[in-house]
Amino acid sequence: MSEILENLFGSKSKTRLLRFFLQNPEQEYDPKEIAKRNMLKSIAARRELESLAKIKFVLKRLKKGKKSYMLNQDFRFYSELKNLVSKDNIYPHSNGLNKIKSIGNIKLAAISGAFINYHKSKVDMILVGDGISRAKLKNLMNTLEAEIGKEIDFVLMNAEEFKYRLNMLDKFILEFLEGPHEEVINKIVGLKRLIANRK
Repeated sequence: MSEILENLFGSKSKTRLLRFFLQNPEQEYDPKEIAKRNMLKSIAARRELESLAKIKFVLKRLKKGKKSYMLNQDFRFYSELKNLVSKDNIYPHSNGLNKIKSIGNIKLAAISGAFINYHKSKVDMILVGDGISRAKLKNLMNTLEAEIGKEIDFVLMNAEEFKYRLNMLDKFILEFLEGPHEEVINKIVGLKRLIANRK
């Protein structure tokens, strides 16, 4: 999460909610789901939601006594905020990415898409590893999705499958690695050289 935006908007909670609604402009959510998806305490989420509803950044709805919120796309500064959030590169500020090595024997963790604001990428992350803990992977994705404000599209494969697909010059893998991306972990010998030689 960008420290710049946190300082501008006053808190991590508010920054997460702004990013979350701007990344999911058509969706309507109840307070419980908003708190869960953004990994916020219910009290903090409700307080910030009320504050955002007060300035009409979000619209509050009441159905059968239950509250829900959605982005107000007619908000006066909607396009400026969307621009600001889209320019804020998540990658350098993401604490969740530090947890990748704890989910198993990771050979490669490469990110693109939402992490670096490259929207042409088909996925946000490629993970290659063995002995991956599904529970830890789920926890990691929940953390990263809370930081980014949207669901992460990722591909997980074991080292053998990755090697096979690379040898077969798999179009999807090559497009990802030849396009804009960042390597969080790379223990695959010769991968950088292979990609560089193809350019």
